[in-house]
Amino acid sequence: MATETPPSPVELRSERMMAFFNIAFSRTFAGHFSALRVAHWGEPALPEGRPAIILANHPGWWDGVMFMLLMRRFFLERPGFTPMDAQALEKYAFMKRLGVFGVEQNSARGAVRFLQTAKQALENPRHMLWMNAPGRFADARERPVPLAPGVTRLAEIAPDAVLVPLALEYTHWTEKRGEALLAFGAPLDGRTLLALDRDARTEAIRAAMAETMDRLAEDAISRDPERFRIVLDGKAGMGGIYGAWQYVRAMLRGEAHDPRHDPRAGTPRG
Repeated sequence: MATETPPSPVELRSERMMAFFNIAFSRTFAGHFSALRVAHWGEPALPEGRPAIILANHPGWWDGVMFMLLMRRFFLERPGFTPMDAQALEKYAFMKRLGVFGVEQNSARGAVRFLQTAKQALENPRHMLWMNAPGRFADARERPVPLAPGVTRLAEIAPDAVLVPLALEYTHWTEKRGEALLAFGAPLDGRTLLALDRDARTEAIRAAMAETMDRLAEDAISRDPERFRIVLDGKAGMGGIYGAWQYVRAMLRGEAHDPRHDPRAGTPRG
């Protein structure tokens, strides 16, 4: 008896579910961060009519949430797809409706299946593949930037795509809650990468990612919110009893209440 082919990530993905979980993820984010900020120089610039592969570093647990938030805020008209450890995905099966597909880790079969699924998703020029390039958690300062083996082969299965570095950092500045920082790098042309041998291709991708990550690190170290545009506001101030007292004190003085420790942190969205 023939085995029934499981539905593809393209078939399973639901825009209604994406919209619902955008609200849920946005609220979750707001409860843990002061703001999601994009560096002014790191706004995305993708060519029309070509699929895109977003290659992010992998500094922490929040990366998957960041993918979902960025898809809805920068690329609403471009459906996105994301690989995830197959065993972990079974615990969160609802994520299959969000364009997430399972990948068997540390096996040749899993690597082949990943490339097949990625190729299928990227056949549509509007589609995007989002993935953590290291294939594991890695500190943003680790050099050389680690790359999972399959990253080098992406140009082979999608030569018409552009590969875009994405740098992510989570840090604390002056507020109780942290800052989520991001920057997109310049797109790499898939066919240009394909013309290189695999070793040279790996180094070209690694260099592009390191350049983007290093430049974002400089902005993070500056602690200057004016270098960024706010993409999504979080919660400001201490909260709790002290936060309530600040609010009451401002009212008694006839002053506007600003809960932020550093007023500059409220850089306009621009």
